[in-house]
Amino acid sequence: MDDQRPSLAAVRTRIDEVDAALLALIDERAELAKAVLAAKAAQPGPNGGFGLRPAREAQVLRRLLAMPRKAASVSMVVRIWTELMGESLALQGPYQLTAWGGEDPARAVELARMRFGAAPALTRAKTAEEAIEAARRLGGVSVLTLAPNNAWWARLLAEPKVRVFAALPALKAWGPLGALAISEAPVEPSGSDDTFWVTDAPGTAEAIVEALGRDGVAACQVQAAGGLRLFKLAGFYQPNDPRLARAPGRLTGVIGAAPTPLDV
Repeated sequence: MDDQRPSLAAVRTRIDEVDAALLALIDERAELAKAVLAAKAAQPGPNGGFGLRPAREAQVLRRLLAMPRKAASVSMVVRIWTELMGESLALQGPYQLTAWGGEDPARAVELARMRFGAAPALTRAKTAEEAIEAARRLGGVSVLTLAPNNAWWARLLAEPKVRVFAALPALKAWGPLGALAISEAPVEPSGSDDTFWVTDAPGTAEAIVEALGRDGVAACQVQAAGGLRLFKLAGFYQPNDPRLARAPGRLTGVIGAAPTPLDV
């Protein structure tokens, strides 16, 4: 029986054709991004015109991942569109990425690039405070790792605008939660989210989780340091949610929310 499989030469020829078609589409997408920039310049929105919309990005990726695929992995789709969206955002004005990693600065940079791509300029912060300060600037996005014995996240309770908007990495397959991204970008529900909440409640994490659960709030502790605890709550919670007002602790508050991992 004759082998009906295409020859290697034929496969390579088809790859070249697909590459050319992809480049044409990517180029068209870049042109459309410029059109978006022009439209936003004519009608500037909030946040000084900085175009980062985390919820919208998550919705775009979920829609793509829900489409039929034969061979493209979730990781491939997320990496490609992360670069495309990051490039578009970088065209829209000031966009500065800052990374702080405590004792592992290289990991913070890696997580930042995995989430935001290669387009934005990146600076390494020497301290968590420096990274939080960078997030206050127009176009500022900071990635801070969840370093042991450092409750930098509690400082966001006193921030009027800077909030957590992304949990890194974006895929469970890429590893456990290791960092949070903060900015003055609007934090909006994406359809599947986790809220980050801080408390100074004493006692065990299990007791706090149980108390939250009695009010219908599913939670897990992410980190504890200096008498403060960071919890991840399943769902999108507003800061004034009455269930959280009844939660344990005297110093408590929502510090932001992030889309759940895209491969859940």
